Amino acid sequence: MNSYNMQSNNRGIFTLGVDTSNYTTSLSLVCDGNIVKNARKLLPVAENERGLRQSDALFHHIKALPELCKELFSYSGYSSELLSAVGVSSRPRSIQGSYMPCFLAGINFASAVSGALKIPMYEFSHQQGHIAAAVFSSEMKTDRLEKFISFHVSGGTTDIVMCKYDSEGIVQCEKIGGTSDLNAGQAIDRTGVLMGLRFPCGKELDAMSQKSSAKFGKIKVSVKGLECSLSGLENKTKKMIAEKISREDTAAFLFEYISSVLCALTENLKNIYPDIPVLFAGGVMSNTRIRNNLSKLGNVFFASKELSSDNACGTALLAFTKFQMENS
Repeated sequence: MNSYNMQSNNRGIFTLGVDTSNYTTSLSLVCDGNIVKNARKLLPVAENERGLRQSDALFHHIKALPELCKELFSYSGYSSELLSAVGVSSRPRSIQGSYMPCFLAGINFASAVSGALKIPMYEFSHQQGHIAAAVFSSEMKTDRLEKFISFHVSGGTTDIVMCKYDSEGIVQCEKIGGTSDLNAGQAIDRTGVLMGLRFPCGKELDAMSQKSSAKFGKIKVSVKGLECSLSGLENKTKKMIAEKISREDTAAFLFEYISSVLCALTENLKNIYPDIPVLFAGGVMSNTRIRNNLSKLGNVFFASKELSSDNACGTALLAFTKFQMENS
């Protein structure tokens, strides 16, 4: 659980955010556009497994939500009559046919809150929530009339999206590039599981990589325009593990390769859209080496490490924005 200082009075507009992604159950409470409490729990994954079946994820979300609900609403400045709206991640992306059963747990929970308290429920995509949280926690300053570009890099997504705000102030995303095969987070977790780490592996691999002093020179990557391929990375790290390369150096190479891909994509982006700011969101973007390498490029911004990984904060912030627009 993580808390943030509220910058408004305790009688303000509260909104609830709900997100039940494939590996994290998340609830968030926002007051007057500020995050006041964020509660989340990683879903349990068995040793040597590289993920969860959707039926198992759905079960674990249903089990975790009541516990997180008690934690979230223990916030001293909150009472139920102050809750004005609830926002929920109902699908992975804002495109036709985007669907994952695990989001049903969040939709059902949010629907129950909405019905019991007679407050509106707003549905957003998981991707919109990630990007909203990144905008909130980054140093990027954009007018609501301006466009920006966001990378959404996680276990389930390696997308480049053009972002613009609609008439209600909600960020809308159009995919303009990304991976043609493996996602960056998949490559990270598959490598970690091969090393014997518990899934998800990103945080432990990050710590390992920082102990490496290996130099890799210029890494050859598969990038064409705004598209990339990451399947070759999995083959390379498998070979390094088989050849008994140290875990620290293998982890360092893994993240150096991903950062090389993202840097190449960003440079290609800047040739096409030279003046548009670029924002990085998603769990992979909490990695130290990747952030350090990308930060050398100009006009790039990052979600805070805390709000890079899956969370309901962005969904709660979007619900606040939409409720405010409808009632202004």
